[in-house]
Amino acid sequence: MRRITVWIRPHVQLLDVTGPIEVWSTASQVLEGRGRRPGYEVRTVAPGGGAVRTSAGLTLMPDGGSEGRVATAREADTLVVPGSFGDPMTPCEPALLRVLERWPGRVASVCAGAFRLAQAGRLSGRRATTHWLFTERLGQEFPDIDVEPDALWVRDGDAWTSAGVSAGIDLALAMVEADHGRAIAIEVARLLVLHMKRPGGQSQFSAVLAAQKAEQAPLRELLVWMHDHPHEDLRVPVLARRVAMSPRHFARVFTRETGSTPAAVVRRLRLAAARRMLEEDGRASLAQVAERSGHGTLESLRRAFVRHLGVAPGAYRDRFATAT
Repeated sequence: MRRITVWIRPHVQLLDVTGPIEVWSTASQVLEGRGRRPGYEVRTVAPGGGAVRTSAGLTLMPDGGSEGRVATAREADTLVVPGSFGDPMTPCEPALLRVLERWPGRVASVCAGAFRLAQAGRLSGRRATTHWLFTERLGQEFPDIDVEPDALWVRDGDAWTSAGVSAGIDLALAMVEADHGRAIAIEVARLLVLHMKRPGGQSQFSAVLAAQKAEQAPLRELLVWMHDHPHEDLRVPVLARRVAMSPRHFARVFTRETGSTPAAVVRRLRLAAARRMLEEDGRASLAQVAERSGHGTLESLRRAFVRHLGVAPGAYRDRFATAT
């Protein structure tokens, strides 16, 4: 039985709280359905124990607020700190800071909650992530943290961190897998109608999100097309012709609109495409994945995976392929 305490504060992101809790609750139901003990007991706490208004305007009533109770290993072995979209460098509440500094078990954060863990020294010398809006600032304010700006979630020892909002669900699923095995985690994902249990290294970057950010309609349409056709010729001159721009002007506009160069986006799109294929299509050979994802050769695919993920394509498939 894992006992989890979720620390909530005013203006917390609602999904940062409810998403992970729903995962742990569903995991307990799955385990009970298999004749096993419930896997999780979750309680929420807040300073003072009073009602907390979330960023969505809804009010949460915590189970308690006693600092002394949540600080003992007998009460919980995991402390989760959700975030908010306020100033992430707002000083950590003294009560939470004291709890984090002496917490004996694992700690976790969702979104900007990573800044609370960092302020308490729980991420020093560790790998960590947060919402993509704040990754650069996290690294600047806490240079002793190895920030992974693209990761959905990161586990380094007893410290778990995740990217923004919905990534807390991925973190919670990863915890379920660590606690109770992959089959239980996948069953939870299916019951919650999640597309798949996304691995932590999966990039926060999305062509669809980049397209939504772009102001020019032709560029939005191009980004979606690139996402759907990673195997096509995606060199700058070819892409520029598709939107009736000169290559130089296209490269300038593309970088301004998306925040990344065309070459960087193409690399990320193709890597993401290859990862999806390896995770979801167990029948495709690695050579086929290389061709369909736009990497061309198996060696190019291998270099991309080792450089960006630190693992070979075959080993990645063995670890993350969606299967019971």
